[in-house]
Amino acid sequence: MSIKQQQVITDKQWQHAHTIWDYHQMHHDLIRCDVAIGLGSHDLGVARAAVDLHRAGWFPLLVFSGATSPTTAARFPQGEAVHYREHALDLGMSDEAILLEPNATNTGQNIALSRQVLADSGIQPGSVLLISKPYMERRAYATARKVWPEVEVVCASEPLELDDYVSSIGDPKLVIDMLVGDLQRVIEYPKLGYAIEQPVPGEVHDAYQALLRAGFDSRLLTP
Repeated sequence: MSIKQQQVITDKQWQHAHTIWDYHQMHHDLIRCDVAIGLGSHDLGVARAAVDLHRAGWFPLLVFSGATSPTTAARFPQGEAVHYREHALDLGMSDEAILLEPNATNTGQNIALSRQVLADSGIQPGSVLLISKPYMERRAYATARKVWPEVEVVCASEPLELDDYVSSIGDPKLVIDMLVGDLQRVIEYPKLGYAIEQPVPGEVHDAYQALLRAGFDSRLLTP
């Protein structure tokens, strides 16, 4: 085991992680949406959340979106969207309620290509429920508002607290690295034209800087 994997996470660092975790979640009130998009990632919790939300009647039709990435190629060799769909079917979701978008390799493509899949099916929604990993809600929202400004966007994710999510992943250091990496993207992507700007409260920025100084940086953007 490497020194990085053995890193002891202090109570203060956990406090910082909780601050960023809470910021990443949009805390939207659910409304019934015309369609939903399940954003591809390493996390099958996206598919589980989609099934639960569909069963509860929050949307009638779902697009699972995602190809593979370096972090998902081994886990989902057929592509994120395909494996999400298989998991949703195993959980009892109807195949007729699922469309596939198998080519997206980033969040902007998830949304833009899903929009095209819907258009090809003659569907032009006025509202979209974005279903993502818990710590990706804000980035998904900011991206959708840039890529698809015409629709009303509501965000949702599997209802997990940070401690439960860490337990499900099994690697506390990696989870905090991912929280930090996604916050960097929330901050930097508007400058690159990928997303709309999001206000970052002072306590969130301070938590981010403290975790960066402590070495939680494996998921940062490469220069």
